[in-house]
Amino acid sequence: MNVQGSCHCGQITYEADIDPASVGLCNCTDCQMLTGSVFRVSVPAPKAGFRLLSGQPKTYIKTADSGNRRAHSFCPNCGTPVYACAVTEDPPSYSLRVGCLKQKALLPPKRRIWCKSALEWAQDVSGIPKQEMQ
Repeated sequence: MNVQGSCHCGQITYEADIDPASVGLCNCTDCQMLTGSVFRVSVPAPKAGFRLLSGQPKTYIKTADSGNRRAHSFCPNCGTPVYACAVTEDPPSYSLRVGCLKQKALLPPKRRIWCKSALEWAQDVSGIPKQEMQ
């Protein structure tokens, strides 16, 4: 599936070819902190199918408890997290942030990981009163 994405202000734009069956939801504490939310939804895009169309993301290198390093890329203007990849000159793939994709409504997660860090209240919000707009 071909997808198009951008940051909130539109400075960073890109397109990619992804497999919708590989969308995942991560509950780890790093994803909670790096999103400012309770989980992150992402989808991998192979290098060959990823094209940065405009802008130059700023990068933050995160070292995990395992020692693995990941480059988290975000818009230097609006701060929107856009993707993460291996810390190398030639990453094999990009982990795209689904919330930045125009096609996000078509990309429900197919798996959840790091569930031991999941906040219980965030696993089913269907009972919380809702408003269509504010």
